[in-house]
Parts: sequence; C-alpha cells; structure tokens
Amino acid sequence: MWLPVLGLLLGLLLGYFSGFRIPAEYSNYLSIAVLAALDTLLGGIRAQLQNIYDELVFVSGFFFNILLAAALAFLGVHLGVDLYLVAIFAFGVRLFQNIAVIRRILISRWSDSRQKAKKVEGK
Repeated sequence: MWLPVLGLLLGLLLGYFSGFRIPAEYSNYLSIAVLAALDTLLGGIRAQLQNIYDELVFVSGFFFNILLAAALAFLGVHLGVDLYLVAIFAFGVRLFQNIAVIRRILISRWSDSRQKAKKVEGK
C-alpha cells in the first residue's frame, strides 16, 4: 500500500530539486496529468484498503487516465473549447470521492480497534 505513496514522494522530490521547467503553454496538459495521477494513486490506496487492489488495473488506469485527459485537452485546444475543464472537474470529483471513502475506511478500522482494545481491557 505504501509503494504508491513512496513513488509520489520520490517524484515530488525529484521534480522539486531538478531544474526542469514546463513551458506555460503546456500548463493545462500538466495540470490534467497531475490530477489523473493523483486520482489513480488515491484509487489504488482505496482499492488496497478494500482488499480489491489489482496491479494491472492500477498501472493501466494510471496511463489510460493520463492519456485520455491529455487527449481531451488537446482536442479542446484544436476545437477552441476548454475541454480540459471537463477532465479537471471529473478528476476533482473522483479525488474527493476516493478521499471520502479512504477516510471512512480508516475511521472504521480505528473505531473497531478501539472497541477491541476496550473489550480486552474489560476482561
């Protein structure tokens, strides 16, 4: 479960300390790619917590989401429509849904462990 988080932290550190800069005209594409990556990361954490994690689904979803979002942004630029906003909205909604489910699972597990600890202390 911690491998995706470790990958995210490593990527953030490498990005921060490298001198690589993205041109401003690609900022829409980058924002969508970052959102797609975060969506996939949180989806992977959620799946792991629900014991339904599949590595193939995670990896394929990661690349498919990024490519689809970038294609929407590219198509939107050529049509003169801000289609990247659709991807930002969709990934934003999914991010908050995944965070809510992760939070509920963690709270439920924490609550269950507290109840078990109280039962052990009571005996």
